[in-house]
This record gives sequence, C-alpha cells and structure tokens, in this order.
Amino acid sequence: MVEWFSDAHIWRLLIIGFSAGLMDAAVGGGGLLQIPGLFNALPKHTIVPIVMGVNKFASASGTLVAAVQYTRRIPVPWAMLLPAAVLAFVFSYLGSHIVVYLPTAWMKPSILVILIVMAVYTFLKKDLGQVQRRSHLSRREYVFGLFMGALIGLYDGILGPGTGSLLAFVFVRFFAFDFITATASSKVINLTTNLAALAFFIPNQYVVWHWAIPLAAANLTGGLIGSRLAMIGGSELIRKGFIIVLCIMICSFGRDLLISYFK
Repeated sequence: MVEWFSDAHIWRLLIIGFSAGLMDAAVGGGGLLQIPGLFNALPKHTIVPIVMGVNKFASASGTLVAAVQYTRRIPVPWAMLLPAAVLAFVFSYLGSHIVVYLPTAWMKPSILVILIVMAVYTFLKKDLGQVQRRSHLSRREYVFGLFMGALIGLYDGILGPGTGSLLAFVFVRFFAFDFITATASSKVINLTTNLAALAFFIPNQYVVWHWAIPLAAANLTGGLIGSRLAMIGGSELIRKGFIIVLCIMICSFGRDLLISYFK
C-alpha cells in the first residue's frame, strides 16, 4: 500500500521538483537533483520503478513547459527535430524494455569519459555555441540528426542521466548551433524520450499520482522560470551553467563507479 505524505514531506517534494525544473530548463541535468532527492524524500521501501515513474512524470511536465517557452521565441530546425524526436521516442521505449537484457556495467565508465571530454572541450573552446547559425542544415546534417535522435533516445531508455546535456552538446558541436538554440532543440527531443518512458511506467502503475502531481507542478513552475532566465541570460549564461552541470555529472558518475568498485 502506498503511503500518503505529511505536509512536511509534500514541501520537500515541491522544493526538489522546483529546483530540478529550474536547473533542467536553464542548463540541463535536472535529473541529477530530482532522482537522488526522490530516493531520500519518498518512503524507504518505495521500489525503484515507482521512483523513476514519479520522476519521469514530473520531468515530462517541466520539459514540456520549457520546450513551449523556448520554441515560441527561438527558431529551431523543425524539419530535422520532429522525425528525430519520433525516432528518439521509439528507441527510448525500446531501451526501457531491453535494459534488463543488456550488460550496462560498461556504460557508466564510457559516459564518464564522454562527459570529461565534453567539459574540457567546452571549457577550452571559448567561442563554442556563442554565434547564432544562419545557414540551413545540409542533407548530411539532417541524417546525422536522425541518427543521434535514435542513439540518445536508446541511451535515455537504458540509463538516462544527462540526456538533455548530451543532446545540447551534439547540437552545439556538430551543428554549430548557439547554446540557446541547442537547448531549445534538445528540449523537443528530451520531451519525447520522457513520454516514451511514461508509456511504459503509467500502464504498469509505476506512477503514484498523489506524489507525482505536486512534484510535476513544482517542476513545471521551475521549468517556466528557468527557461525565461536562460533566454534573458543568453548563450553565455547557458555555456557557464552547462560546464557546471557537466562537472556535477562527472563527480556523480565517478562517485558511483568508485562505490561499485570498492563494494
């Protein structure tokens, strides 16, 4: 039987959801706050699928409002994003099902190396993502965008943390987008991967609504404010926040690997 929360616990959920939504909309990485926060805030006997289901429902709400805020003001390449988002949905849904059959132990070390390379590259290349692209996407870029949508969708279904940051880096590095356009574009695809996960969690009753709804309302509010702050601060603010988030992710992945190594 699922427990009801006291007022104090609800306030903890609201603070966690708002902070994660604000961070995720502005620079990405909201799951780094929300998932550990939920493991601490929810009753100790709560099973992992329920924690993840509650997290995904709230994340989808915050990502939706951030995506709407960004795309109303920032031009994005819809011709590439929409089919890439469809592929991301399909592969994220597949990933959530095949994860039990895959040896995922090698994934965290691989992602840790990728994160370190991303952080160093972004830090050293000061002009990365600071110039707004004016030219249209080439056919090769269009195909590459579809491939990355499928690949990152699969990663989100299998593992998950940092999906938005990985997408943003791909758009900045390989498509020469400025950071704010890259962030706006990543929200479109990230929304579909969240919805794909919910297509698995909701029918299997892994979303506890009296926890998920207040968390989602707080996440949505944080996403609204975070996206507006990012658009006011522009690409330079997002670049700095992006580097900070990458450093947090590196520490998080590194800590998990050390803990698993010394067990």
